[in-house]
Amino acid sequence: MRRAKQILFGGILMLVFGLSCPLPAAAEDVVYLTTEQFRERIFDYKENRDWVFKGDRPCVIDFYTTWCGPCKRLAPIMEELSQTYCDLVTFYKADTERETELAYVFGINSIPQVLYIPAEGKPLMLKGLYPKEEIVRIIDEFLLKKDQTVK
Repeated sequence: MRRAKQILFGGILMLVFGLSCPLPAAAEDVVYLTTEQFRERIFDYKENRDWVFKGDRPCVIDFYTTWCGPCKRLAPIMEELSQTYCDLVTFYKADTERETELAYVFGINSIPQVLYIPAEGKPLMLKGLYPKEEIVRIIDEFLLKKDQTVK
């Protein structure tokens, strides 16, 4: 539904202002992740004791529940960032009340918790609600290895 509105709005802008740049075609939404999908796509903790990432690009997993206030405030930030980084990072959500095994494996005892997984190396788990700017910094520096120093 959101994509249809974006296309409609983009088309209107193109007609009214004569803009010739279409909206990006590869935009993605956050993907809801089950325990089984986690084991298939991210890491099979039943087969491996040491971290072995199965993905081919970095990802972010937002562990949440539907009733959590901070989780509700984080959701639109993750949606926006999934659009911004759609070609570089995959964004997932895992409902800790539905995916209890996954929550147990990661020791989720408070929410939100966000797991940042680089393409290579160990993941980083952070508890709590962080400002959008801090999440962007983590993605850029930790996941994408962008140098943030001013030259």
